[in-house]
Amino acid sequence: MYQFFVEPEQIDVAGKSVIIRGADVNHIKNVLRMRPGEEVAVSNGIDGREYRCGILALEEDCVRLELRFIKEDGVELPAKIYLFQGLPKADKMELIIQKAVELGAFQVIPVAMKRCVVKLDEKKADSKIKRWQGIAEAAAKQSKRGVIPTVAPVMSYAQAVKMASEMDLKLVPYELAEGMEQTKQLIESVKPGQRIAIFIGPEGGFDPEEIRTATEAGIHPITLGKRILRTETAGFTTIAWLMYQLEN
Repeated sequence: MYQFFVEPEQIDVAGKSVIIRGADVNHIKNVLRMRPGEEVAVSNGIDGREYRCGILALEEDCVRLELRFIKEDGVELPAKIYLFQGLPKADKMELIIQKAVELGAFQVIPVAMKRCVVKLDEKKADSKIKRWQGIAEAAAKQSKRGVIPTVAPVMSYAQAVKMASEMDLKLVPYELAEGMEQTKQLIESVKPGQRIAIFIGPEGGFDPEEIRTATEAGIHPITLGKRILRTETAGFTTIAWLMYQLEN
């Protein structure tokens, strides 16, 4: 079943109707070639609900739907995961955002760290954020998320640590961290309703001073095992562990 995102005001629960506008209209009519009577899922990107609808009419500038029922138990994780990702090289950020959204991340925050090779000026950063947000939305549709995770503006490391300091559980996978038992205890301590921060370094890893700053702010270094993982793999692994714990 295909899923589409609309603005909250386009859903009329009392009137049992939904209107789809914008680029999705052409996609439904001319790419998917859908017809009246076919069922689609709609989300407003905010409340996590899934609105099951049937197509009533394919008009020139909109698609009119009949709201059939609301699926309350959506697919969102019961905790919010914030991925603080050190800026990687090339197009790796696109893959990181795509897979993080599929795994259930609530927000991705690009972070400029000491060992980041990539340096983005304000103009380039704005352009990248728009593209990355589009990738997040496409991944949310593909994985049938109830919300569209946001990609935040690029932050400095100090800004990221300050933001994370207010969260309930804060983790930083670090190649020099030891003790899988401590990692296991921290992962198992996660609870529904919490906000969880994950810090991932760029290709060159974290500068020792960054790890000191993180630990002073209550961010716990953890190990992901005996092997060194790439920057694009470490975040997936950590989110997957948390996903298993939260949904088990």
